[in-house]
Amino acid sequence: MSAETPAVESGRFAHRRTQFRAWRGTRPFWAGLYVLLSGLPIMYFPYFHLQLGHLTLAMATTAGAGSLIIGVLLVVLGVSLWFQKHVRTFAGVAAILLALVSLPVSNFGGFIMGFLLALVGGAMAISWAPGPATQPEPPVAAAPGEGAAPETVPLTKAAEGTGESYDLSGTSPANEANGRHSAG
Repeated sequence: MSAETPAVESGRFAHRRTQFRAWRGTRPFWAGLYVLLSGLPIMYFPYFHLQLGHLTLAMATTAGAGSLIIGVLLVVLGVSLWFQKHVRTFAGVAAILLALVSLPVSNFGGFIMGFLLALVGGAMAISWAPGPATQPEPPVAAAPGEGAAPETVPLTKAAEGTGESYDLSGTSPANEANGRHSAG
């Protein structure tokens, strides 16, 4: 590497990874992935031909078209969970129902692999809930006498000379409570 060679931005990959993690955290990502992956064995195995030497074992069934439809629908539901998170309940219930239908239609639900992935992904989609919206933290107020702005210091009428306090907790230094609360 010479002095004229520009340095590669070291933070670009880390920045993209952070963006992906933030995107993934706002939607049922893992549920969508499981539902998407469940469709692959369900639509693949009915068209699969196993070669054992000169012997060809065909896994094709009469319900090959039904398996293909179920598999494609599961893949579409998985992708919709990623990009349309508001359909999570519908997509989760539909994935569970398609998994149950795939048992008799598609070689025991893609030899149980697709069935289990669709059940787990559908349950995760139904149970996922968006997290609380992040709110900016309020600025930390300095204690009185530490250089705080005048509006951060609690205003009391005792300071104004009237003798009454705006402090409803009863713990202001003016009433000699010293931060203690009295019960009763």
